[in-house]
Amino acid sequence: PTSDDTPEVLNRALSNLSSRWKNWWVRGILTLAMITFFFIIIYLGPMVLMTIVMCVQIKCFHEIITIGYNVYHSYDLPWFRTLSWYFLLCANYFFYGETVTDYFFTLVQREEPLRILSKYHRFISFALYLTGFCMFVLSLVKKHYRLQFYMFGWTHVTLLIVVTQSHLIIHNLFEGMIWFIVPISCVICNDIMAYMFGFFFGRTPLIKLSPKKTWEGFIGGFFATVLFGLLLSYVMSGYRCFTCPVEFNNDTNSFTVDCEPSELFQLQEYNIPLVLQSVVGWKTVRMYPFQIHSIALSTFASLIGPFGGFFASGFKRAFKIKDFANTIPGHGGIMDRFDCQYLMATFVNVYIASFIRGPNPSKLIQQFLTLRPDQQLHIFNTLKAHLVDKGVL
Repeated sequence: PTSDDTPEVLNRALSNLSSRWKNWWVRGILTLAMITFFFIIIYLGPMVLMTIVMCVQIKCFHEIITIGYNVYHSYDLPWFRTLSWYFLLCANYFFYGETVTDYFFTLVQREEPLRILSKYHRFISFALYLTGFCMFVLSLVKKHYRLQFYMFGWTHVTLLIVVTQSHLIIHNLFEGMIWFIVPISCVICNDIMAYMFGFFFGRTPLIKLSPKKTWEGFIGGFFATVLFGLLLSYVMSGYRCFTCPVEFNNDTNSFTVDCEPSELFQLQEYNIPLVLQSVVGWKTVRMYPFQIHSIALSTFASLIGPFGGFFASGFKRAFKIKDFANTIPGHGGIMDRFDCQYLMATFVNVYIASFIRGPNPSKLIQQFLTLRPDQQLHIFNTLKAHLVDKGVL
């Protein structure tokens, strides 16, 4: 049964309003509070952001696993909860170990214990998973076989959805905070503007999975999000703290965000298509190349991102629940707010790998420095011969 999880203070303040407008104000106030919190953690820097991503991941995992626990009434299953959290630990050890090895290479090579863990990281990860697998097999009970395999699959699908996506979010963050902030902000903007347009102008139902979603909200949210993405990208592209990759400084043992901005974040002049010149009255426009990429990001957040929400709605309808949890009044659980974000994280990671990222010279140099002297000399001679043939030397 559902219960009213609205704080008593808001209930008293909004007692004279209809349920429709009361819900509008509750959602609005809590949304502003969450946006404020989002700005605070951005101000606190990359390390705090990564910690928050980890906390959100754990909370989302808890919400989905709890639903499975309640839906299948798996109260008597031996070791089920223990194994679920153990597999979460294994998955995080593998993914975050890969990240540490990749982005903290020099620090890892400097410390003997870390170097050993890095060298055998995948074997250790596999051994940990294998231990959990054997524990699951040993826990099988004759009268619960089917239910236990249901929950085993439930746990692994949850890990795939939650842990993998949070790992990709952190990879996006290391490419530059702008690749973290703009996509997340576009999803938030689309969610808000689709709700606003739907609330005031919505008449035509969009999809049966979400009866309250309307075409008016979907279309209005799209145009508002694209415009928002262009403006936010223009503002953030002028600050190095947002555009530079997040790197670990081995001298200070801290994260640094300082570099010479790449071409993506330098103003360029573009010719406006002839069709639009007569409308806007301009022949050229100065903008950052990243703003063009932001159109792709905001378009995905508006047109494809909502399908993450529709998927979550279908999931909740399948198990006859209103929300994943009641963590945030008027919004449901943490997973209710991050269902679209996970889909967006995957897209951004694929987009960067396909259209943006090139070889990283600093990482290559770090790896070269760990080779034996004869290997380093061989690479030096090969590179020298190549540059002489090119006429560079």
